Amino acid sequence: MILTSLILAASPALVPPPISDLYAIRARRAEIGNGEVLEHAVILVEDGKIVTIGEDLPIERGIPVIDLDDEYTLMPGLVNAYSRTGLSSQGYSDSRPYIKASFEVGLGASFKSAREAGVTTLGLYPAGRGIPGQAVAVHTAGGSDPILADSVYLKAIVANNSTAKRYIRDGFEKADENAKKEAANKEKYDKAKEKAEKEKDKDKKKAALDKLGEYEPHEPDPRGQVFQDMRDKKLSALFDLDDAAGYLHLIDALGKEKIDWALRLTLSQESNFYEVAEKIGETECRVMVGPFLTLHPGTLRQRNMPAELARAGAKLVFIPRNDSTGAHQTWLRDVGTMVAAGLDRSAAIQAMTLEPAKLMGVDDRVGSIEVGKDANFLIVNGDPFETATEVEAVIIHGDVVHGEIH
Repeated sequence: MILTSLILAASPALVPPPISDLYAIRARRAEIGNGEVLEHAVILVEDGKIVTIGEDLPIERGIPVIDLDDEYTLMPGLVNAYSRTGLSSQGYSDSRPYIKASFEVGLGASFKSAREAGVTTLGLYPAGRGIPGQAVAVHTAGGSDPILADSVYLKAIVANNSTAKRYIRDGFEKADENAKKEAANKEKYDKAKEKAEKEKDKDKKKAALDKLGEYEPHEPDPRGQVFQDMRDKKLSALFDLDDAAGYLHLIDALGKEKIDWALRLTLSQESNFYEVAEKIGETECRVMVGPFLTLHPGTLRQRNMPAELARAGAKLVFIPRNDSTGAHQTWLRDVGTMVAAGLDRSAAIQAMTLEPAKLMGVDDRVGSIEVGKDANFLIVNGDPFETATEVEAVIIHGDVVHGEIH
């Protein structure tokens, strides 16, 4: 299918050259991803990056132009921050926060199915229960080095039981133990150095200092180090909850700890997260959910929990209904159902693009169509949330990786 016409700007010869390292895209409508919508948008791409964006901008003669037909919409590539696409390990059922999903990516993983559905960025987490480890952000273009950023969040499952709380508390206790051992180790070294420096005999002093050498920090417990990294804001946490009680357990387990965290809420037909929606909203945290309409317990009254959470103040992050190829392919359509049921359209767009990028700390590169970011685009043949709309082309780092642009 011919999506576009590629022409030389202001050139009388309409000869379609191949897409180059420098080109422009003109779109009747562009969803930017940050809540802004541009009409008659012009985006200039160079070496896989966005260098200029605006409305009705002039294009220098000689620059190749991709002219999208009026019915097409340009938007950022979708960002799914919670996936196991391309990975196959089984994982454990305890607390191993030091494990990284990036190790599995290094063994080779294919993201073709996600790419064809318009997903240009994935957050891949380690398999397992309890606290299985740290997620990695990857682009889906393929190639030998798909990693955008490692350790983008620590996944922790907070079930409605004492074990989940113990895993969290034990982690912070191990961080405290590491700190105490490091302090004792440093104190011992400092005393030995002070004693050596008081030696009056120069040769003995030199020998003592040489033997002492440079200070070597105490080797920390890896579990405790991960939790210290969270205290130091080097790592955030994604807490996975099954029901409202899990949120109360989480708050109790965290106590006075000040760390960056987000929530993943597993929605079922009769989810009771409405009981804590206001409390969650007060934190203004990011909340990851699938696009599901739920029922109020004991009734047939539908609840749009994503919309309720957004209205309460939470920053919404959408993921597909499940991790299958089919769920990726219907993701836009499924979110469209939430919009039709009352979810703010702008919040829905951001929940599939910029907010998941922010959750993973990669929003400096992906998640919106802004100057300096990767040229990751999705071209759809209509309103993104209409049932009949389909993905026509996917661009990652300025290159067409799915579909055709003529």
